[in-house]
Amino acid sequence: MTGTRPAGDAVRLTGIAKSFGAVKALAGVDLAVGVGEMLSVVGHNGAGKSTLMQILAGTLRPDAGTIEAGGRDVGAGYDVRRAHALGIRCVFQELSLCANLRVFENARVMHGSLRGPGWRRRARRLIRSVLDDIFPGHGIDPDRPTGELSIGERQMVEIARAYTVSRTPVRLVILDEPTSSLSATAAEQLLAYVRRAAEGGISCVFISHRLGEVLQHTDRVVVMRDGRVVGGGAARDLSHEQLVGMMGVVTEEAAGVAHPAGRPEADRPVLVEVPAAAGGITLRAHAGEVVGLAGLDGHGQRDLLHRLFRAAHRSGGRERVAGPAAYVSGDRQREGVFPLWSVGHNITVGLMGLLSRLGILRTGEERRVADEWRQRIDIRTPDMGRPILDLSGGNQQKALIARALAGPARVVLFDDPMRGVDVGTKRELYRHVARNAAEGRCFVWYTSENEELTNCDRVYVFYRGVVTDEIPRAELTEDRVLRSSFREVEAVAS
Repeated sequence: MTGTRPAGDAVRLTGIAKSFGAVKALAGVDLAVGVGEMLSVVGHNGAGKSTLMQILAGTLRPDAGTIEAGGRDVGAGYDVRRAHALGIRCVFQELSLCANLRVFENARVMHGSLRGPGWRRRARRLIRSVLDDIFPGHGIDPDRPTGELSIGERQMVEIARAYTVSRTPVRLVILDEPTSSLSATAAEQLLAYVRRAAEGGISCVFISHRLGEVLQHTDRVVVMRDGRVVGGGAARDLSHEQLVGMMGVVTEEAAGVAHPAGRPEADRPVLVEVPAAAGGITLRAHAGEVVGLAGLDGHGQRDLLHRLFRAAHRSGGRERVAGPAAYVSGDRQREGVFPLWSVGHNITVGLMGLLSRLGILRTGEERRVADEWRQRIDIRTPDMGRPILDLSGGNQQKALIARALAGPARVVLFDDPMRGVDVGTKRELYRHVARNAAEGRCFVWYTSENEELTNCDRVYVFYRGVVTDEIPRAELTEDRVLRSSFREVEAVAS
């Protein structure tokens, strides 16, 4: 964050307003991004950040306001094609790659100049070179079908594609929750690259709920709440607490967030048991317990959650799960939402049998259940009949968690479900987890954010598919988690 930036604004938005029916998403927002500036926009889910970025990217048109790029008004007829011609690119939180195309073919989608003889070779070379620049050692084959990639790999491809240049130079890149699906190493690589690009004059609008990244890596912060800019300043002059306060999020103490104190295991049945493998540790989760899964991403945590979900619905196998289970994925677009359905239907889909009589769905009862859960976990929508994709990412995730909690599941499997969710919404959801655990449910929770592990009674650390450590909450430290994340158990090392 040192050095001298070129003078002037890359883009300037003035008086931007946007409504969706009765919902006012933006209420006269002013925003300027300097040439070569790393600007962060933060706020609660539903604050208007993504709507503002869609307007800047040309995918939405404002109801009022002006857009300037390079000092010129470009608002008339401004759309995605015009934005690209001006060198403005966007990586949205909900990834937009075509799953049926190969990686290099997805690069071709953005570059009309890649045509004629040899375009495939040029497209492969283009996406590979940028992937290598941003994410050294990424291991992504440009010929691989995009649908076969993990969510982290898809995120890397989408980011790299935004920085590719075939004809028009890149002048500004919008990154909406870019690190939410990346490993810690890949996130550090990205942030270092974005800083280098900014020093070369490429501006960046960086949206993240990881406030540590915001304060450490960006030049300036703008805080939004309820469709307005409510504060901000130079990142070096702000603290985590100041940002949280401007966002309108209460402290944990005021919100009544109670961390588990280590509930006794006596007289509580074991609902999940996974025998030790290859010299590791047996994993157990009791009724009323929140059990965390930690370690480097890709070391078997998600595979275990999938196996547990299968074990809950059929006999056999090494894993034992007592009672029905619900699964909540952080990859909501591929494994979570029914995109053509309403918010209400997405919540009640697992309850159709209970809400039917003689094979006929009781629609009034279904609406009552959906509205009850809207109020319980504060899903921000005036109408549960709206399409779920109309909601912000955090509110979509709330709906998926409501689906899991509304059903009869005794075991709830969390696969990094807070990905891309703001700090206030996270705290709301932590309270619901603690409350449901106190009522006897069991949670098995994989998270890529170590600070979330403090919500767990016990944590199991994975390395190469083996549980290498079992850590009671009273003994939980980041250092111990990191050391156990690289520990070879004896049976594996021998």
